Parts: sequence; structure tokens; C-alpha cells
Amino acid sequence: MILTVTMNPSIDISYPLDELKIDTVNRVVDVTKTAGGKGLNVTRVLSEFGDSVAATGLVGGKLGEFLVEHIDDEVTKRFFSIQGETRNCIAILHGDNQTEILEKGPEVLEQEGQDFLVHFENLLDTVEVVAISGSLPAGLPVDYYASLVELANRAGKPVVLDCSGAALQAVLESPHKPTVIKPNNEELSQLLGKDVSEDLDELKEVLQEPLFAGIEWIIVSLGAYGAFAKHGDTFYKVDIPRIQVVNPVGSGDSTVAGISSGLLHKESDAELLIKANVLGMLNAQEKMTGHVNMANYQALYDQLIVKEV
Repeated sequence: MILTVTMNPSIDISYPLDELKIDTVNRVVDVTKTAGGKGLNVTRVLSEFGDSVAATGLVGGKLGEFLVEHIDDEVTKRFFSIQGETRNCIAILHGDNQTEILEKGPEVLEQEGQDFLVHFENLLDTVEVVAISGSLPAGLPVDYYASLVELANRAGKPVVLDCSGAALQAVLESPHKPTVIKPNNEELSQLLGKDVSEDLDELKEVLQEPLFAGIEWIIVSLGAYGAFAKHGDTFYKVDIPRIQVVNPVGSGDSTVAGISSGLLHKESDAELLIKANVLGMLNAQEKMTGHVNMANYQALYDQLIVKEV
């Protein structure tokens, strides 16, 4: 079983409009409300793929109850309740544009953060892989993910970590390393304080920087150009076919689902990389975020090429 961790989930509300009219009433007919947050996108894709998955994280108030109720019953739900209210995140889809209104979310009490560490540690005996995704809510220390990674490492469970900014920096600077990270070029540039291009020789050098020492897998998305990866001392380039992109939002989360599944099933490097990229691409072909159509999986899988470079 894979455990997904979403520390700052949300109710994702979608308002589709032909036109967004400012300073007047906009009436919406087709509203969708889903359990949101990067980790829950990972959860949904893993469930659709057919892997056994448990979801945890922090939820609070009536919105937290709503969120848990709107997660697929195939998913094992192991959320931790806090005093604060789970947030809403609103996406207004108008014409070809998307305007987002994102609430900050609840402030987590120090004791709640400590209690969740105990809750998380107790879950580790029941799972084989941990996937941690998204931002930290207010109130938790910037190195909180390092604490989760430490507990998972102690239990011998591989960790896929998908976060950015100060939270990722804190993990990289700690002695407790995740098994996999998947930064993009922009995040690599931020971490290293210099521009990082998509040139493969440059990426090779960058991924051998001391900052990334001790991390088994580093997988870098190159968008339409596929992906570049480092596993131990071996480097790979993943070539992908051109596809019709409908909605790329959530494709990174779907890729995390594929990486986690590859670790769960102890797949070869090539199998893991292909699965991860196929799930990311399948998400991009769908209107709904964090959703894949498995009917298209094998045809796409057969088109990807992994080369050692």
C-alpha cells in the first residue's frame, strides 16, 4: 500500500463561465467541488490505476468533513483532525483563461503538528511507500517534512517528496533524505541560485551538486521534451510522443503517482520512468485535474523510450 500525505488540502471549486464580468453578478450553472491538494491528486490517480492507497493529512471543520466524504471509498482514509477549518480554492474558468482564488488555509497549532507526527509514525507499519506532496500550512516549522522523512527512513519506507521553496531546501539541507524528488528547471534554478537550462550535460552537472547528495532518485520534468533522471550514478533521458494537451494541471502529481507505484512494485528504472511519464501525460489529456483514462495507458506506454545517457 502507498500512503499519500497532504498537509494543506482544500476543497477545489470550479466555476466555468463564458465570460467573467467584473463588478456585477456572474451566475454559474455547472459547479464542481472536489477533494483537492497535490497529495489528493496523487491519491486519485493511484486509485484509478488500481494500486492500494491510503490518504492522510490535516483536515478541520465542516469543510474537512466534506473533503473526506468526497474521496473515493476505494481509498483508505487516515486523516488527522485539527481545530482550524480546511480551506477552499476557487478556479474561475472564463474563455481560455483561468483565474484562481486560493485561501491560505488554517494555522496549525504546535501541539497538533507534534500529534500528527505520532499519527504518521503509527501509519508506517501498514504501508510500503510514502508520497508527500504540496505546501505546508501555517504554523508548522519549515523543516517539518524533514521530520516526516526521518520517521519514514527509520521505518525503512521509501519516500517520494514533491514540494518546493523553503520546505524543499530544508529537507535537502537536513541529514534525512527522501528516496525521490522531482524538481523542475525553475525549482532547480531557485535551489541553486542560478539559471538551469534543459541542456542534458548541464543537468548532469547540476544533479551532482553536493546539495543533492544522498538522494537516490532525482527526476526532472522537461515538459514536451520528456524527462531527465538520475538514479544513483546512472542518468536517463525519457523521450515522449507529442500529445494533445487538454489540461496540464495535476500532471506533476500524476507523475508522482507513477513514481510511487514503480517503487511499490519494485520495477526496473525504465519501467518506473515510463509509468511515471505516461500517467503524467494521461492527466494532461483530461479536463479534470488528477484524473487518468486507463483505457489509453498501454498505447501511450509503448511509445515512450528511455535511454541511458
